[in-house]
Amino acid sequence: MRFVIIGAGRVGLRTARVLREEGHEVTLVERDRDIAERARTADFEVVEGDGSREDVLEEAGVADADALGALTSDLNVNFAACMIGKHNGCRTVMRIDEDYREEIYQKYADEVDEIVYPERLGAIGAKNALLGGSIRAIADIAQHLQVILFTITDESPMKGYTISEVALPAQARILAFGKKEASMGIPLPDDSLEAGDRIAVLADFDVLGEVRQLLVGVETPAAAAEMGGA
Repeated sequence: MRFVIIGAGRVGLRTARVLREEGHEVTLVERDRDIAERARTADFEVVEGDGSREDVLEEAGVADADALGALTSDLNVNFAACMIGKHNGCRTVMRIDEDYREEIYQKYADEVDEIVYPERLGAIGAKNALLGGSIRAIADIAQHLQVILFTITDESPMKGYTISEVALPAQARILAFGKKEASMGIPLPDDSLEAGDRIAVLADFDVLGEVRQLLVGVETPAAAAEMGGA
């Protein structure tokens, strides 16, 4: 998949690295020359300019991008970039830092595909939001631990199994379970897994790929885009 990320600062650059490590194509947009040069030294394609300007985003290839992540610390830039991305058919993810105020969230939530709070979720959370699909970061617990919400898909190897039959890696634990469209609660051994059910898992970053494969299966980029949502 192809991504355009606005902002090559700490959040944007880390998110870009995670995406690139998974084989995706990333272009960064950054208006600060020194920060842009730092991203180039990390072998990223960088367009220098204001990410809220349509001509700059066109130069970055927004017309061909699958998703746009507006991850600067400037809320106005982020919102403008997302509106341009939406116009070009991109999945849009917007960063908000302003004390996580509920009114800020409500103001913008309907205009973009997903809002992220990177100070809480880190680069992995921003990356998951950009990809969409059946995985969502909930919280960083420690440097290498994260709580992830997985949605069971039709391709899940565990579909039809019970909680007691799910053999996660040693570095992962099931924390909560919820049937489709129902509230989440304490997982019970006899709870069966069906498409649309959700499982919250505490896992080490090193085993997230293994847990994803076990609970979600392999999603195509198109399917992930269709299933994405806040």
